[in-house]
Amino acid sequence: MSDESCVAFLQWALPRMEMRWKGFRKVRRQVCRRIRQRMAELEVPGFEEYRTYLEGHPEEWRRLAPLCRVTISRFARDRGIWRLLGEEVLPGLAGSLPSGAPLRAWSAGCASGEEPFTLSILWRMELEPHFPGHPLEVVATDVDPAVLQRARAGRYSASSLKEVASHRVDAAFTRVEVEQGETIHRLRDEYRRGVTFLRQDLRNEMPEGPFQLIFCRNVAFTYFDTTLQRRILEGLLERLVPGGALVLGSHEKLPVRNPSWPLAPWVRGEPVYRLERLES
Repeated sequence: MSDESCVAFLQWALPRMEMRWKGFRKVRRQVCRRIRQRMAELEVPGFEEYRTYLEGHPEEWRRLAPLCRVTISRFARDRGIWRLLGEEVLPGLAGSLPSGAPLRAWSAGCASGEEPFTLSILWRMELEPHFPGHPLEVVATDVDPAVLQRARAGRYSASSLKEVASHRVDAAFTRVEVEQGETIHRLRDEYRRGVTFLRQDLRNEMPEGPFQLIFCRNVAFTYFDTTLQRRILEGLLERLVPGGALVLGSHEKLPVRNPSWPLAPWVRGEPVYRLERLES
């Protein structure tokens, strides 16, 4: 079962699940490893035979789809984006809120919680003192129950925190020794407040808006096909307030549309977009 045979299988199977091969090139090995494990359970000897099995057992697609999920995440991933959020985007959003209104954010495809908790840490340590009347409310969604369980536990290894400044790690986490001497960092309760985790499949379910800030990074615009990307983006924009910010992954682009989406780059060179206010 060579790498080439798995690649050929993925190029055949992914479009049938509204996904695209391009997004899986760099992560194919972990996906192929999971699929091989599933094939071993079924006693299917090769990818061609698994393809035949799928064609004869349509219910197997429901088992294959979760094997193709990629949940790579860490705190403060893409430092340039977080710098822009802390220095310009979040102050601008909070400054435009009515008195006493919360700043509402949605983290779509939140994985183990690193993204919404990075936002919570940034807000409470740097911005909340300047906007004391505006609590942060974060809705974090993912389709995978296992990663959501880890997110709710709020326990992370040192590798997840390698991009976080040491003084922030010391302030936001406590250290807990576990088996085999590995140090696990547990997020303090004050940084969990206001963060709600929901199990949702972005392809067919989204939380109620409106939101001033939406993260949709390294999920829809990497792994899904263009038609599904457009449909998801429409749903995101329906939940984003005019003047609000949409954050994509550092290597992602908006799907092409004619006419173009009502989005403008917050600054040149970063995948952070402002929803334009339409003229009445």
